[in-house]
Amino acid sequence: MKIGLFNETNEEIDDELKIVLKVLKKGLKILEIQKVEFNVIIVSNEYIHELNKTYRGIDKETDVISFALEDDKTFNPEDRVLGDIYISIDRVHSQSLEYGHSFTRELCFLAVHGMLHLLGYDHMEKKDEEVMFSLQDKILESAGITR
Repeated sequence: MKIGLFNETNEEIDDELKIVLKVLKKGLKILEIQKVEFNVIIVSNEYIHELNKTYRGIDKETDVISFALEDDKTFNPEDRVLGDIYISIDRVHSQSLEYGHSFTRELCFLAVHGMLHLLGYDHMEKKDEEVMFSLQDKILESAGITR
């Protein structure tokens, strides 16, 4: 597996990105997926706002956007380049304060959330949300990332 981590901000978050990498690898192990590639890119609110506006037609910032190279629920994720996950560092800061947990926990949560989207999970329907959110919790807890 190859997970690219790119910090496009001026913040020093190398230690946190090492934890994110550990958590994502743990998640792939839990999901029994070995041969995938994807990137996690940390950006500003302004950057993610522009992505959201351009590609989703939503004129505001968001916390995480996943761009899957394949959006077909029948695809096998093994041995594939999945796509890119963009995370707003500004939203990581504000949401960690809002939810009362650490910056690292919020960053890991958003990375796992984005990875699950790349793997075809979504939360549009209640039953799908239950599956996806349960997996998020399982991955984070198994990696020792708690609230």
